[in-house]
Formats: sequence, structure tokens, C-alpha cells
Amino acid sequence: MTSTRSKPRSGQALLVWGLLVVAANLRASITGVGPLLDRVQADLDLTPTAAGLVNTLPLLAFAALSPVVPRLSARWGPERLLGLALVVLTLGIATRWIPAAPALFAGTVLVGAGIAVGNVVLPILVKRDFPTRVGLLTSAYATVMGGVAAVASGVAVPISELAPGGWHTALGGWILLALVAILLWLPQLRAAQPPATSVRAHRLPWRSPLAWAVTAFMGLQSLGFYIVVTWLPQVFQDNGVTAATAGWLLFLLQAVAVLTSLATPAALRWTRDQRAPAAASSALLLAGYLVLLLAPDQAVLCSILLGLGGGASLVLALAFFSLRAQDAATAGGLSAMAQSIGYLLAAAGPAVFGLLHTATAGWQAPVLLLCLAATGQLIVSMAAGRGTVGPADRR
Repeated sequence: MTSTRSKPRSGQALLVWGLLVVAANLRASITGVGPLLDRVQADLDLTPTAAGLVNTLPLLAFAALSPVVPRLSARWGPERLLGLALVVLTLGIATRWIPAAPALFAGTVLVGAGIAVGNVVLPILVKRDFPTRVGLLTSAYATVMGGVAAVASGVAVPISELAPGGWHTALGGWILLALVAILLWLPQLRAAQPPATSVRAHRLPWRSPLAWAVTAFMGLQSLGFYIVVTWLPQVFQDNGVTAATAGWLLFLLQAVAVLTSLATPAALRWTRDQRAPAAASSALLLAGYLVLLLAPDQAVLCSILLGLGGGASLVLALAFFSLRAQDAATAGGLSAMAQSIGYLLAAAGPAVFGLLHTATAGWQAPVLLLCLAATGQLIVSMAAGRGTVGPADRR
């Protein structure tokens, strides 16, 4: 397949811009829902369980579709598959603009399907076309993804209050960014060549211990992230913080995470492998959870620590898909395996956290769950931070 080494500089730049704008679309349609969920529930007369599905359905779509994406990529080519995913994402966003519950759920499934493909295909393209700049480009697209996601959660309520159509416009307005991504990706569709690897070559590396370590790292950091964005404001409020302040503390966490994402490539250049930064990011998460457990009144310190650890952990988890793989096909298989199991854990995490809170009438037991997850992430980081998964592991 064509690599950037054979492309003119202008073609490389256009590909990078395309990847970054695609990445900008991979979280905003999800993070923008949470702040509006109470309005959506009241307007559509949804039960709490049905309303919760709006946040859970995309994660279930990630878990269900990720394993089949490498084979689809091998059959159609990653450029064409990603182009199709952007169209599906755009249709999903447009469908959610319709003021009806069936349209909301159908659109959410389409949004989840489109993002699931993008999540897996981006590491394939980075490994194939930028093999010597995996850390830099992974950090770049993770930073864009996280930054736009933070903005989406911050502007959701103001847009719903100021724009005609209320929350429908706040959710549907992201169609503009999706259309921009499609336009920027069109040159890649014209330049795409037939896949150079067979469908068989894109099997997932289920038999590789290293692949399982990468999967565990991805799953545990995803579990912590989705629990935190779902429940941390409520934990803060129950410890004396106002709702408005709790929202700003969550924004602080995400802002710090974005800055950490930008700094992570520099840390990677100073290490022979990724064990030290992976262990450090996991330890920062554990420290943040311990502050939440032992000194919950220190909300600012907790948010900063979780932002520092979470931003680096996300970049490392995404980078491992390419750094641990010998080739693009293996990167796709490893990405699919890790994201499938990782997002399945993430989908269950907020519900289990809430059940523990209900069962114990407090936050100590649920936060202990987060401490255990961070401890597990710290342990597996030492295995996930070095080594290579090869074609022989894809059986």
C-alpha cells in the first residue's frame, strides 16, 4: 500500500489534516450528551434506564464492531472504510436532530458505529503511513479528540439554551464538523489503492500475552475514564461542592488531560520503551483516586491528578496499538481486540459503580473499585510498555 514516504509533502500534510479532523469527530457526539441528559429525558418522557442507554449504546457499539473492523479494512481498504464510517456518523448525527425518541436511539447507534470504525482504523493508518512518528501523531490526534470532547461538554447547555431547537440543535450541530471531515477525506478516497494484505492477515492476536497486556491497559484506563466522567461531579457534590463548581472541576480534569496529551510524546522520546511513562501515568491515576477516597474535600487536587494520569494513559493506550505491532495489519488486529474488550468494560463500569453506591449508601466502596482498577493498570503497564506482537500471534 502507499506510504507517506512515496507521497509528496503536500499529500502528507493533507493526510495529517484529514486524520486530525476525523479524530475531532470521535468523541464530541458522545461527551455532548451528558450535560443535556436531564433535558432529553424530560422532553422525550424517558425512564432513567432508557435515558442511560443514550450514553451506553455507543460503548456497546464500540465493543461489538471493533473486532470486525480489521477484516472490513482488509476487504475495502482503510481509506474507503473510514470514508463510509464518516458518512454513517453524519447520518447518525442528522437522525438525532429529529425530535423523537426512536430517532434519538437510532441516531445514537449510527454514531457509535461510525466512531467504532474510526477508533480502529486510525491506528492502522498511522502505523502504515507514519511508522517513525507513531508517538507524535497518536498524541496529536488524541489531543484533538480530547480537546473537542471537552469543548462539546462545555458548550452543550449554552447552545441548547440559545439556539432554536434547544438540545436537538446542541446534538445535531456537530454535523457541520462531520461534513468538514468528509470533505477533507475525499482526496484520500481518490488516492486509495487496493489493500495489500488479505482478510486472513487481519485476524486478532488472541494468543499473545503481550496483546492481552495492552488490552488490559486499554480496558482499565477506559473503565476509569467513563466512571469518572459519569460520576465524579456527583461525588464532589455529595462532599459539599455546588453543581456548577463540580462541572468546572470536570472541565479542569479534561483540560489538564489535554495538556498532558501534548506533553506525552516528549516523555516517550526520553525512554527506551514505554514502561516508565505507562507506570507513572497509572500511579498518578491511583494517587487521584486515593485523594478522592481519603480526602474528598481536596477536589482540585483530585481533578489535577486524574487529568495528569488520564491524559497520558489515553495517549499511551492508543500508541500501544501501533508501537507494539510489527506491521499495519497487526496494529489493526491489536486495536480491535483491545478496544472491543476495553469498551465493554467501560460500558459496564458506570453501572457497577452506581450499584456499589446504592448497595453501600456511600462512595467509599465505589472509589475502592477505581483504586483497584488503577492498581491493575499499574501492574500491566510493565508488560504493555515493551515488546512486539507479530503476524504469528494472529491465529
